[in-house]
Amino acid sequence: MFSERTNWKLAQNRLTEALAEVRAGGAKILDLTVSNPTRVGLEYDSRAILAALSSPRALDYDPQAKGLLQARQAVAGYYRDQHGMRELDAERIVLTTSTSEGYSFVFRLLSNAGDELLVPKPSYPLFEFLADLEDVKLVAYPLIYDHGWQMDFPSLEKAVTARTRGVVVVHPNNPTGSYVKTGEFGPLNSFCREHGLALIVDEVFLDYWLEPSGAIAPAQKEHNRSAESAAPPKSRVGSRKPASFAGNRDVLTFTLSGVSKISALPQMKVAWLVTSGPEDEVAASTARLEVIADTYLSMNAPIQWAVPALLEQRENIQRQLLDRVGRNLAELDRQLAGQEVCQRLSVEGGWYGVLRVPVTRSDEDLAIELVREKSVVVHPGHFYDFPSDGYLVLSLIAPEGEFGEGIGRVLEHLN
Repeated sequence: MFSERTNWKLAQNRLTEALAEVRAGGAKILDLTVSNPTRVGLEYDSRAILAALSSPRALDYDPQAKGLLQARQAVAGYYRDQHGMRELDAERIVLTTSTSEGYSFVFRLLSNAGDELLVPKPSYPLFEFLADLEDVKLVAYPLIYDHGWQMDFPSLEKAVTARTRGVVVVHPNNPTGSYVKTGEFGPLNSFCREHGLALIVDEVFLDYWLEPSGAIAPAQKEHNRSAESAAPPKSRVGSRKPASFAGNRDVLTFTLSGVSKISALPQMKVAWLVTSGPEDEVAASTARLEVIADTYLSMNAPIQWAVPALLEQRENIQRQLLDRVGRNLAELDRQLAGQEVCQRLSVEGGWYGVLRVPVTRSDEDLAIELVREKSVVVHPGHFYDFPSDGYLVLSLIAPEGEFGEGIGRVLEHLN
């Protein structure tokens, strides 16, 4: 009765079952996996947000396949003001209800059934479901950790085949928090150009960049006990920002983002994809994307008219989130300095941190122990396709008090 593409394992995993049992017993759970910014105590300008949704212009039906021009111009303005891109044409922007929908548009544009896309590992597990729904095969290429995360270009060369259609890049990656380095842009473009591939770049966390970064090595621990080292990492004001791929002209590039992270408003369902690259390829891609978008016309009018106001919220909300992430990282480093068994890996941006832990059991077994014995929930590394056990993934936007207490319980258990 059902298609093979939806033949997923739908039963709850063991961690979810354990979490439900502990909650049913009445225990208060410290959630170090929280990813919903609307539920972590941030202060939103609710009056401005709600007012933006009440425009009388929403009563008129004006179907524009790529999205209302005013909304697309607001997105172009975001790239101009936030990332210095003064020549981004709004006609190269297609609005979508989510980055997931944006991915689906690009997958349909590039791939026939059975074609392949190269995706990073570790990374967010959503790709598998999106690829299944579009009958696309994913082939992983590893990110390697050596004094920070790096792309493994020899593995990319080994992974590419005659059926490969594109390379997915997450900038910065979720959950590693690593950006594509300045020195990696050129080799990545050269690889795509040599093999005739498109770049598909997820930049939802682009604005959340931190300083300083770096793993905590054993030799650094004594130094990190100082009050100075406990200060929260700061946004890189005045230093070189990680560049957006939305201005990449060397190869055909599709850049995805949205207000889910930029303005911490995931419920508003506003996202987009920007097409850049050689002019002839951009023109052909944009024309085909417009037909795909016109087939669905998924975005509603009230939210499109609200896009300029929603994007304006980013300054206030990003300041709060960067402060939260920085303080939680500082607290994590403070507690790590008092022990010898765990290490935080380098994080350059985003909302997540990765903890390297002793491999005495599987990551999932460890996460279940922490739920049952310490009432703390963390994500095991295998949820994100880490290559081996020994990794836990933590949300850095959890409320500070809960985060500090939760980390204390995790380290107590591991020690």
